[in-house]
Amino acid sequence: MNASQPQNATHETGACRCASRREFVRRVAVLTALTVGGVALGSERSGASKRLNDDRMAVLVDLKRCVGCRRCEWACAGANGNSHGPIEECDDQSVFSTRRNPSTDRFCVVNRSVGHGADAKPVYAKMQCMHCEHPPCVSACLVGAMRKDPSGPVTYDASKCIGCRYCLVACPFERLTYEYNSRFTPRVRKCEFCRHRTQRGQVPACVEVCPVEALQYGRRDDLLKLAHRRIADHAGEYVDHVYGETEGGGTSWLYLSPRPFEELAEVGLPALSSHSPAERSEHIQHTIFKWFAAPIGVATLLATLNWFTRKGSHS
Repeated sequence: MNASQPQNATHETGACRCASRREFVRRVAVLTALTVGGVALGSERSGASKRLNDDRMAVLVDLKRCVGCRRCEWACAGANGNSHGPIEECDDQSVFSTRRNPSTDRFCVVNRSVGHGADAKPVYAKMQCMHCEHPPCVSACLVGAMRKDPSGPVTYDASKCIGCRYCLVACPFERLTYEYNSRFTPRVRKCEFCRHRTQRGQVPACVEVCPVEALQYGRRDDLLKLAHRRIADHAGEYVDHVYGETEGGGTSWLYLSPRPFEELAEVGLPALSSHSPAERSEHIQHTIFKWFAAPIGVATLLATLNWFTRKGSHS
């Protein structure tokens, strides 16, 4: 019995060492996968805009035609399961006294710019998620909850969201909202281009309900051609610019206006460069992933080795 005890102890020690080695290999593999996954995620975000379909969809908004009836707000609420009253509630013009942004239960809103001068006519503008071509919210999202669909929409997956709200900060249009009052399962809320309707061959609810055809849904390239043709055919009636064609790197919502867009920043159409804010942030991310992935991997390996060394010295 005395002779067998050291032998058993030796076997047990060897088994423990084998188990430790296996655990070590497993941890290193997991950490390596996380590092590589970070590089892949960064690359995926960076190349998202390059994979857009040529047939991606958009909406052209003619601010010269819009009469501020707010039927689009009512239809949007109904299509997305948000609470709303009878359609007559849209006749309330008092809402135009202040600028509004989309909210958790109202994904689109109409604002009014009264203009200057005695003969100036008010301009009404519908505001919602712009579904950017190269969306900063997608670039800012750490977990892939925000996605740019190649067909145009920017979608949100609440099951992936960790509530960091970086997307809200990243949006240059301030169109995303967050359910701060929801204690357990708060979500980011936004227009999703009525994707549940368009996948069935329908048009977005706001487009369908517009009584003056101020909203037109179609291929983005076709709508841009239509917009520039309308400007050319009605010289002097429109500003010679299509908002959203290049602003922020381009958006899926395009605007024609009878007044300079510089005057419409107050209703939610800010002056932006032709480059998406995501380009700079993703360049920084790519640099970090490219130059720091290897050092992080080495540091992780050394830290893991140190952990096992200290563990072995105490056993």
